[in-house]
Amino acid sequence: MDVIILTGMSGAGKSHAAHILEDQGYFCIDNLPPMVLPELIRTFLKGQGGEGFAVNKLAFVVDIRSSDFLKGFGKALTEIKNLGCPYRIIFLEANDSVLVSRYRQTRRKHPLSAGLSLVEAIEKERTLMRGIRARATHVIDTSFLAQGALREELLNIIEVEDSSTMDIHVESFGFKYGIPGDCDITCDVRFLPNPFYEAELKMKSGKDKEIVKFLEKFPETEQYYEKMMDLLIFSIPFYIREGKARLSVGVGCTGGRHRSVYMAERLYAGLKEAGYRASIHHRDIDKDPRYLQHDDEKKP
Repeated sequence: MDVIILTGMSGAGKSHAAHILEDQGYFCIDNLPPMVLPELIRTFLKGQGGEGFAVNKLAFVVDIRSSDFLKGFGKALTEIKNLGCPYRIIFLEANDSVLVSRYRQTRRKHPLSAGLSLVEAIEKERTLMRGIRARATHVIDTSFLAQGALREELLNIIEVEDSSTMDIHVESFGFKYGIPGDCDITCDVRFLPNPFYEAELKMKSGKDKEIVKFLEKFPETEQYYEKMMDLLIFSIPFYIREGKARLSVGVGCTGGRHRSVYMAERLYAGLKEAGYRASIHHRDIDKDPRYLQHDDEKKP
């Protein structure tokens, strides 16, 4: 089992780091007293043996919010070690001026601010966390680290060899039914000739070879595909650099059955061929009830 204990200074970016670990398949539990860690790990180890749900990557967030229990941190680590379960401690920190600035921007309250100024609370926290920091296997200073750079640091620590692990979701749709709300990139293929107006093609979809043959007669179809693939292949590494874990590419035509389905399938296949982890969904391919009726009539 891969166990990560994520800790560090309040305001140093632990919440964002936990989200990154979740995107990499870690089961994350936040704000835990250290003394309960060994028992939780025992529970998950039993799950690997078929006695519960199997989890092989765990991340625990432990910080000053559990200040009354931090004295049990060393004992908890000893118990985890005795379980034969290796672990890593990732400690996030930032300098005082950056932490003060972040708290002022977010207007959040420091966990130790009762009766203390913000500067005094940060100083007290740094003192309390000194022992845990000394045990850390990795220390990351986020003072001047962009979110994308933090992601790269964490991926290096957890030894993700392929930094292109971003999920890319390709979805065809019809503009008449609205643009999907989560689209990062929207492709409009309504400029392509519409098979809907060809009597023998009207009831088919962009998955059918007849539609493929019809659309590929026009040079602009291939030209558009090549330009879109060039744009995606160019931009995806920069989305990854900025820490984006999922990219949604919407491909739309009027009704979402012919042109958009064809182009979405082409882009999906091209992304897979380029080595990216991609998925595809045709939202509106059967939205018009006439198509469903037509398909039912063809069934024996």
